[in-house]
Amino acid sequence: MTNKERFMQLFLKINRTGTGDLLEWLEQSDFFVAPASTKYHGSYEGGLLEHSLNVYDALVKLLTIYPEVQVSEESILITTLFHDLCKVNMYKKETRHRKDATGKWEPYEAYTHDELLHYGGHGSKSVFILQNFIKVTPEEAIAINCHMSSWEDNPGVGAAFEHCPLAWLVHVADESATFITEVKH
Repeated sequence: MTNKERFMQLFLKINRTGTGDLLEWLEQSDFFVAPASTKYHGSYEGGLLEHSLNVYDALVKLLTIYPEVQVSEESILITTLFHDLCKVNMYKKETRHRKDATGKWEPYEAYTHDELLHYGGHGSKSVFILQNFIKVTPEEAIAINCHMSSWEDNPGVGAAFEHCPLAWLVHVADESATFITEVKH
């Protein structure tokens, strides 16, 4: 099964008004082929989709360790698959040059950051985009908004984690996907 097929299988489990419009937007965007970053994790075609699925897998594992945290399947899907919507249509390919093993210059393709929607931070932008299509619960919005934790200047993140265990778990799932699962690439 391809990553897109797996994504679609999971996406169809979300039963919220607006999912049709969300899927149409995703299909018209670069979501399924975008990288997850320019040079860090998932900096290749399809990296964003793969990363989103990896975060889903990591959160499902974490919830088996913490069964006292009760989360609906929809919330798991929404917070993991869409935590990085801010990266949609944000990266562009460009040709750069580097020296090969013999010292000759050679062209290569790289991704560059090309921000089109300047809206707050990483998490808040993802929540903003998602809320244009589906209604999210406060817990889902907090989890997506705070998934970057200390990587962004978010002074309320500690309190958010204290009051919303899902937020901390999504953060840990994101870190696990980035620094454990995706290190293999």
